[in-house]
Amino acid sequence: MRALVCNELGDPSALTIENRPIPRPRANEVVVQVGAAAVNFPDVLTVAGLYQHKPELPFIPGMEGSGRILSVGKEVVDWRKGDCVIFGVRPGAFAEYVRVAGDDRHLMALPEGWSWAEGAGFRVAAQTAYHALVHRAALKQGETVLVHGASGGVGLAAVQLAKHLGAKVIATGSDDARLVVVSEWGADHVVNYRQHDFVAAVKELTAGKGCNVIYDPVGGEVLEKSMRVAAYGARLLIVGFASGGPSRIMSNHVLIKGLSLLGIRAGETPARIAPEQGRDYVEALPKLAALGVMKPHVSGRFPMERAADAFRALTDRKVIGKVVFVMGV
Repeated sequence: MRALVCNELGDPSALTIENRPIPRPRANEVVVQVGAAAVNFPDVLTVAGLYQHKPELPFIPGMEGSGRILSVGKEVVDWRKGDCVIFGVRPGAFAEYVRVAGDDRHLMALPEGWSWAEGAGFRVAAQTAYHALVHRAALKQGETVLVHGASGGVGLAAVQLAKHLGAKVIATGSDDARLVVVSEWGADHVVNYRQHDFVAAVKELTAGKGCNVIYDPVGGEVLEKSMRVAAYGARLLIVGFASGGPSRIMSNHVLIKGLSLLGIRAGETPARIAPEQGRDYVEALPKLAALGVMKPHVSGRFPMERAADAFRALTDRKVIGKVVFVMGV
């Protein structure tokens, strides 16, 4: 099989395609023939050596994908050869075949009518948005949510879920064409922060009351400025640092406004302290997928030979929703 391999940390242009044996499943695993695998910002950081999870070199990057089960370990009872699935691994998705734990925490059925590309782009964004808005923010119907980076994968999933939960959604982004797609997926208002001061715009849209929940995968100055549009008692969800660095939080704002700063670790929190949240994913996310609530928008499809281009599309913020490698199953 062909696999995209990281032999040295740094620029994604150094990734190489290598031939490796097709894996065989252990007793509690399945092997999936991959149809597509999504590229996420943590993949960029992992290849650069900047992510908190640091696989031993050499490794095959990739956290999520979709495909058809090729073979099943003897202890796996819920999955069969030929099942079409969405899977999660860490790492290993950027290959034509991948070995996956054969349980519902790592596998879910591909919703009827979904393409491989759509399935590949579901898991990470959906879990992040669900953990942030449901587990951490306890979002209530009628509240106002400000979603930054709304045209990206995790941002668009948050827009979709927040709207489904009955919130008023204000979304920001840097490109009008991409914000059109965000509006189509449910945002009540969109703000191009390159053309307008989003602080002034949000204050006007909320009649000065501010937002109850702020969802921020961008970081840097964006989060710092967001403190000014947080309502009293607002929950600030720190999802990531796509801008390139962390923020300088003004603790006096946190105190005066009674704010809650909440770090979002959709995979780590269930694994470390809240296993019931992992069970929530198993139950809730397939239902939301079946309803079409959080269906990914895929704007970029690449072969593995163009890995550097796929990574660059993500870091240059040219992606609407998700970018995937298509394997051609």
